[in-house]
Amino acid sequence: MEAQEPLLYVMAAAVVVSAVALTLMALAMIRVARATAAVRSQLAELVPKAESVLQSAEKTLAESQTRISELTAKAVELTTKANAALEVTRLQLGKTDEFLTELTQRARIQLDRIELVLDDTVSRVHETVVVLNKGVLWPLREISAVGTGIRTALHYLVRGGRPSVAQATTDEEMFI
Repeated sequence: MEAQEPLLYVMAAAVVVSAVALTLMALAMIRVARATAAVRSQLAELVPKAESVLQSAEKTLAESQTRISELTAKAVELTTKANAALEVTRLQLGKTDEFLTELTQRARIQLDRIELVLDDTVSRVHETVVVLNKGVLWPLREISAVGTGIRTALHYLVRGGRPSVAQATTDEEMFI
């Protein structure tokens, strides 16, 4: 019973280490989920704005083309107004392009952060497994080997004496 007591302590320590590792992994996954949700909510807010800007730009362009075709008689005045409307449209399209570029950059940054968190989690799990193997399983194997050696020695000492002639003959036949 006394030989099993240290083994129970070692096993209890292994369970505690495993529980801490699982808790840390769960916390890391919660953080990843929160970061993903934050990115998703930011994207959800930005997409409608981008669509409204594009619709506004399309409406402005359509109005400019309609005016030019209907009022060809006032070409000089309308050309100035149409150029102004086209300039506004270009500005809005430029802003839209900048917005989409920034949105893409933010999404890439968030994905890089998620990848770093996942890499860190995997390396911590690997380190935990290595520590568990070195700190728990290796000593258990050594203790088992020592126990087997002692059991074999006791068995040999309890058996005593030399083997019988029949057993010696059987042993020699096995080697032949």
